[in-house]
Amino acid sequence: MWKRIHSNRDPRDSLYSEIHKEFGTYFAIAGNAAKRLVAAYPKFFWGCMIFLLALSFVLSFTVFRKPEKTRVAVVKKVNPVEDGFSQILQATGNIRETMNLKKLVDSLTAKSQLSADDSTLLDSALSRLSKIHQSLK
Repeated sequence: MWKRIHSNRDPRDSLYSEIHKEFGTYFAIAGNAAKRLVAAYPKFFWGCMIFLLALSFVLSFTVFRKPEKTRVAVVKKVNPVEDGFSQILQATGNIRETMNLKKLVDSLTAKSQLSADDSTLLDSALSRLSKIHQSLK
């Protein structure tokens, strides 16, 4: 079997605490240097901040604005005669399928006992009939 590995790690240790232990002095040095730099030139950094905010404002309303794509309405040339015939053919197909499914359902319900195949066939026929009925509405 697999050998278990036991860890004697302190549960209070986390990734942040380990990184802080290892590199904390470097982060402290960088933070102190940044504080001294900002304290030495406060007006310059304040001006930079205002400039960047204004630049962001201007760019957000000019360069980075994505215009909405205009949809071109596609006009289909509809021939009412062809459309009417296709609807008639579709209705005829639905009626034929409904009649065939009705015959199947009648023959299955006439049986005194249904097998597993018969019940599956009956269930699929009834669901198809309901789909045809929903498409007519």
